[in-house]
Amino acid sequence: MDSLELLINLAIIILLIPTIIYVYRLNKNLNLLRQNQDSLARLISSLNEATYKAENSIPKLKSVTEHSSENLQEVIDNAQNLKDDLTFINERADNLADRLENVISAGREMKPTSQQAPIPVSSYPQEVNEDERSLAEMELLKALRSIK
Repeated sequence: MDSLELLINLAIIILLIPTIIYVYRLNKNLNLLRQNQDSLARLISSLNEATYKAENSIPKLKSVTEHSSENLQEVIDNAQNLKDDLTFINERADNLADRLENVISAGREMKPTSQQAPIPVSSYPQEVNEDERSLAEMELLKALRSIK
């Protein structure tokens, strides 16, 4: 039995050597962790602080976003109204230009004969004040005056 006991003791010694090496390394790493515990605590503290600031910034960011979106919607609405006004003005200008073109072409086609005297411009109705006339009316009058 002595040899069996010796064999078991040898096996235990062989197994204890890697265990001792492992425990030594583990102890070394634990000492490093203990030494860096303060810096790790500071790191965790700064991470918590950054998280807190981010959480507090979210409502402010939402508020700013809502305010900006309201302003942007207001600008969009104003732009839409301006677009509608410009479309209307453009359509009116096109209609007036067509009418003016028709009057000018009709005026060119009317050539005064020796029996028919041209109508003097002064005989055109002057009921409306010059300031109240639209641009198209003033252009029409200029065109009619240039025909004589």
